[in-house]
Formats: sequence, C-alpha cells, structure tokens
Amino acid sequence: MTDRSTDTDWLARSRAQLDRTDLGAEARAVGRVVQLADGIAHVSGLPSVSLGALLSVESGAFAFAHSLGAEEINAVLLDETASVAVGDQVSDTGEVLRVPVGAGFLGRIVDPLGRPLDGGAAPAPEDWLPVERPAPGIIERGLVSEPLETGVLVVDSLFALGRGQRELIVGDRATGKTALAVDAIIHQKHSDVVCVYVAVGQRATAIERVVAAVREHGAIERCIFVVGSASAAPGLQWIAPFAGMSMAEHFRDKGQDALIVIDDLTQHAATHRELALLTREPPGREAYPGDVFYLHARLLERAAKLSPELGGGSLTALPLAETDAGNLSAYIPTNLISITDGQIVLNTHLFSTNLRPAVDVGLSVSRVGGKAQAPALRKVSGRVRLDYAQFQELEMFTRFGGIQNARVKGQIARGERIRGLLTQPRFSGLRLVDQVALLAALADGVFDTVPVGRMAELRRRLPARLDSEAADAVAALAKSRALTDEARAALVAVVSRLAEEGREREAVAT
Repeated sequence: MTDRSTDTDWLARSRAQLDRTDLGAEARAVGRVVQLADGIAHVSGLPSVSLGALLSVESGAFAFAHSLGAEEINAVLLDETASVAVGDQVSDTGEVLRVPVGAGFLGRIVDPLGRPLDGGAAPAPEDWLPVERPAPGIIERGLVSEPLETGVLVVDSLFALGRGQRELIVGDRATGKTALAVDAIIHQKHSDVVCVYVAVGQRATAIERVVAAVREHGAIERCIFVVGSASAAPGLQWIAPFAGMSMAEHFRDKGQDALIVIDDLTQHAATHRELALLTREPPGREAYPGDVFYLHARLLERAAKLSPELGGGSLTALPLAETDAGNLSAYIPTNLISITDGQIVLNTHLFSTNLRPAVDVGLSVSRVGGKAQAPALRKVSGRVRLDYAQFQELEMFTRFGGIQNARVKGQIARGERIRGLLTQPRFSGLRLVDQVALLAALADGVFDTVPVGRMAELRRRLPARLDSEAADAVAALAKSRALTDEARAALVAVVSRLAEEGREREAVAT
C-alpha cells in the first residue's frame, strides 16, 4: 500500500515537471580546430562568430577571435598550446573577453585574466569589465588641471604631469625608463592615487625587481601588478595592457584617481605583429599590420579625466617605448609620440655619464605643461629649463678652448648647479615643498658657492630641516599649494643655513 502510493506520487511529480519543461529542438554552432601552431588556432564551422568573441575549447582552454576569414576563424589562445589539439570542438560563449575588477586586486600580482600569480587565493571581483572598452567622449571629459606629482625634480619642475594625461617615456634599452616609472608609482604613497603596473613581455627577474622595489619603498597595498611575462602565451601578452586599463578604469569610474604604467608598448607592438603575421594579415611598414596605430590609439585614449558630472575621476597613463640607437623617428615611437600628450626622452649618453634620471631636456615636452603644475612650483621653475638649455650649448663650446668671459663662466657655473639638482638617485622622491625650496634657493643664488659634489648631501638633509625649522611655511604650502613671499623667505633661509654648515664642515676638514 505504501509502496504503491509512493510510486503514484513520484509519477505525478514527474509528469508535472515534464509539463513545465520546454521541449524542442536546440541548434548550437560548433567549430573544430583544423590547424594549430604558435598560439594560434585556425577554427572552422563558426560562421556567425563576432570579432573579439570569447571561444571555449572542449579541453577547457579559452581563446578569442582575432580575425575572421571566409572559411576559418583565426583564434588566439589564452592558454598554452599544449592544452589544445587538432580536432577539438570549439564553441562561441556568446561573450566578449572580460576581466574581473575591484579593490580585492590591490596588492596582488595577477595575470591579464585576473588569475593570481603570487600564490594567494583568487581575489573576489566586484565586477567584470570587457578588456576592450570605448574611450570617454569629449563631453564626458574634464580639464586636466590637477598635478600628478612624481617626486622626481626634473619631471615635476620642467615637464609637469596632470591627472588624466598620457605621457610617453621613451629611450634606448637600459636607460632607466622602468626606474623612472616605478619611482612615480612609489611616490604615490603620499597621495590617494591607485597604481596599476602592466608588464608586457618582460623577464620574470625584471618584474620581481619592480615588485620588490614597490613593496620596500612604496604602498603596495594600493598597487595592482598585471603580468604578461615573456614566458606567457602571446594572447595573454596581447591583452595585458587592455586588461590593466580596465582594472584601472574601475577606480576612475568610481571617482578615484589612478595611474597606469605599461612596460612596454614596443614589446606589445612586436607581439601584435607576430600574431598578425601568423594569421596571414598583410604586412605594412616594418612588417607591422596596418592597424598598429589604431591598436595603441584606442588603448591610450581610455586614459582621461572625467567630468564632474561623472564623478571627476582620472586615469593617467605612463606608457614606455624602446628606441634603437636613439632613433625617435622609428615607426612605433613616432606613432606613440603622436598619440600621447608629451614625451620624456631618456638619453644614453647622459645615462653613461651617471646623470640620472637621464632626461634629455631639449627633446622632452609635456603638452599640458604649467596648467597642471602647482602654483608654487610654477612660480620658481620658470627659467630653469631655459638656463639649463643655454648651459648645455655653452658646455659644448668650452670643449674647444677656455672661456675668459666672466658672464659666460657664471652661466656655466649656474648650469652645473642646475644639473646637480636635477641629478636624483632612485627611491629619493621629493615633496612639493622640498622642490620649491631647492628651486627658490637656486634662483636666489644660494648654490652659487656650493660645490657640485655636495648638492646630493644637501638635498638629502633638506626635508628634515624644513620640517623642524620652517614648519609653518611647510604646512601653509601643503595646504594652499601657493607660495607667499614670507614662506619663500623661510624656505630659502633653511637652505642657506644648510649650505653654510656644509662650508664650515669643509673648512674644518681641510
């Protein structure tokens, strides 16, 4: 009796469930891998797939549609080629490639898909954003007027960066491009800026040095490291800058300020060329495909300052590019210079003579300029670039013979002091008040009798002395960012006393 009633109830539930089930034919497009090599899968049988669509392989690997042909799709694998075989089924997920974003990624090292590389648990995402997002329109943008301080005197005083700007750092190999960008990241420990460092095709040891430097000297808890290393799949290297940009845009869209460093776009362009040649796209200049300019333009245009109606957040980009023998007219550097809002050029000769950061003042420029510079710094840095450029010209002529003119000798002596100030070791970022004090003292002639070799020691001792002897001026400048006559006099007096103490110690030693 009990068994029969149980069977009846089960049969009734089954019939009710069948009545609720929508039965019918279901069509699903399935493709197959027909050719596989070098991270590229040639897929047939998916005629309706869209460009950039996320594809799923039956082995569990993922790829995205890179180019569409009449008979086949060229898909770029996001996993190692060994996990895919010819004949595997491929299906369209119906989604575009997305990356997880959120505050949980701060302080973490992840790959371009958001998977952890630091041995920790996977971060909890707040949202998923497409790697390819449209740049803000003109109406959605605000004016770039707030400075992004790097702590590097030559940059902040001569080539001021604004929040929302795109400034290219370009130079030959091993001239300090990454060091300059990392110093800018480290200095943000004094600000509220969230930093994203993107490594494209870099060696694992170089990436480890960057992470170690930020961990030791900066605020790593406000940094994200997106790593597409040289050993990663080409597809991961290709999407790394776009994924890092989406992670940074999450904070910008919330009204915060973010900084992204892309190291470097020359390697990214080489990866793009490699994928284009493997997918049989027609080559252009230097074998790059014709869309390489659009590739980086659509990436860097996403860095912007948003209007107050959209929260007023900003995303500042510092892309890096490598030149060969200082050739700024090469294809990729020329493209990037035309896309960005200025460039900081690093010179091999300056680097070899131990003048670091090896910034070429004559070739570098910031097209935002003084509009985003703190008023106090703009007030004291007006003639520094002109005086330094004149000194460099005069220094060249002095190699051919002695200079007897007293005025010319004075210009050369002053230029040597400027160079001594602009030469700054790594991990020694200067506050705004430190920079203002040094440049004001330079303008007032305090350094005219200070030996160039003692400039570094004076700069190192200055911050503590300013805090103890000119606390009111330091607080006033930090609050208003403007320089009054009283504050200037107080700051210059501290620098003068430091210079005098140095002369006294030198006299005693001799």
